[in-house]
Amino acid sequence: MASRCLVRGSINVDEFFQGKGFDDIVSPGQTISSTNLVRRPGGKGANQAAAIARAGGLVDLVSAVGHDGTWVRDELTASGVNTESVAVVQVHLVSFSASDLVSNSRRKAPDARSSKCRRAENSIILFKGANDSTLPSHTIHPDTTHLVLQNEIPLKDTLDYLSIASARNIASVFNPSPMPSAEELLHFPWNDLTWLVVNNGEMREICVALGLAIPPALPSAAVDCARVLLHLLAKHTPKTKIVCTSAVMGCSQDWARKTGLRARRQATRIKSRYDGCGDCFTGYLVAGLMDLSVDKRMTTSRSSGERHRPRECVWKSRVQWRASLWPLTLMLV
Repeated sequence: MASRCLVRGSINVDEFFQGKGFDDIVSPGQTISSTNLVRRPGGKGANQAAAIARAGGLVDLVSAVGHDGTWVRDELTASGVNTESVAVVQVHLVSFSASDLVSNSRRKAPDARSSKCRRAENSIILFKGANDSTLPSHTIHPDTTHLVLQNEIPLKDTLDYLSIASARNIASVFNPSPMPSAEELLHFPWNDLTWLVVNNGEMREICVALGLAIPPALPSAAVDCARVLLHLLAKHTPKTKIVCTSAVMGCSQDWARKTGLRARRQATRIKSRYDGCGDCFTGYLVAGLMDLSVDKRMTTSRSSGERHRPRECVWKSRVQWRASLWPLTLMLV
């Protein structure tokens, strides 16, 4: 029986202001002109669900959009995501004033406005929109083997789904972005979580929130720093397997408590940076876990490998992902 994944997460309409003269992110009080406005599907839930589907996984998405965001749902469907549980909801804007720093258009769909400069840095304003809606209880498909969660929906929904997954022995994956508050992290049910996917900065924030004894002088190298923090956090969350990404330096993981394996794999040939790469990595990681749950191994040499090889990053980006040896060798070309 094929593995099946449920993603309870967000859908955004990402809007990017682009311009040839964007040397820096706009400063307070500064006005600059853009030459183009690009709209793309986004949101961590949508990105990760699309990545799982493109990696060959069977995936259901539970989410919500406003009436102006149904085109994103259609693109998700075209990517192979089951969107039957993506609700269309009415979002009421109570007031509208100069607090919207980007434009004067009324938005109902979840919205992320971003300006990008030549150095590939960006500045983002996020409007929760329909993502903040409380959805009716969803009936989880009986074949569901994996659950993927982020933090762009109400935390109560995240915790409810995590509790259900734990009770049903469904493997859960949590990518805590945006980072929950220190109090929320302190009371998070870590024992119910199977996999935690974080980057260096997120892992440090979690360690601080949990009051772990971080050494005053951490190694300067990102991977060495990640290794120290990983060891600290792993001792506090003995039932949770942790994967930490370190951009060009690849990823580190620690699940030695059960398998005796500790490993780091280095990512090579990073040619460019692109929005959604972290979500794409998480999606392909989950797709690989789904494969392993039915006793398959991910390789690039098998005849049926096209189903298992990452093809294109989320939403048809210019960055393509290749995996050579499951689970942690990652290459961007």
